[in-house]
Amino acid sequence: MTMQHSIVRPVAAVSAAVLLALAAGCSKPADQSHAGAAPATPARTAPAPQGKTASRLGDLSAFRGIAADVAAIVDKGDLPAARTRIKDLEVSWDSAEAGLKPQAAEDWHLLDKAIDKSLAALRADTPSQPDCKAALGALLKTLDTLEGKA
Repeated sequence: MTMQHSIVRPVAAVSAAVLLALAAGCSKPADQSHAGAAPATPARTAPAPQGKTASRLGDLSAFRGIAADVAAIVDKGDLPAARTRIKDLEVSWDSAEAGLKPQAAEDWHLLDKAIDKSLAALRADTPSQPDCKAALGALLKTLDTLEGKA
């Protein structure tokens, strides 16, 4: 029996040491949670070193990237391809609505209207390159304004 007791004590001591080490490692996220909004702040300020300012809606770069792609396609005169590509903007914008709109409803509506005008220009019965170009230019300007670039 003494042999069992002599094994149990070291095993218990090692187990306790491992559990304490794990508990100490787990305390780091808890310490960060005391900072309140600290985890959200780095995500919003991460683009700052690149000269970008996050809008009140958050990071709009994905939407701007699609809009810039569409504008480039329109500049080439391929309106059917632009019409196809702008569908990506519409789908991504609509799927992000629930997360974005509560952050800044006024900004969301402003950008939504600019997107709608671009969609309407490209989906017209007979779309014209100048109309599409103007609508996309206004959309890009709206995006830039909301991100503090214009």
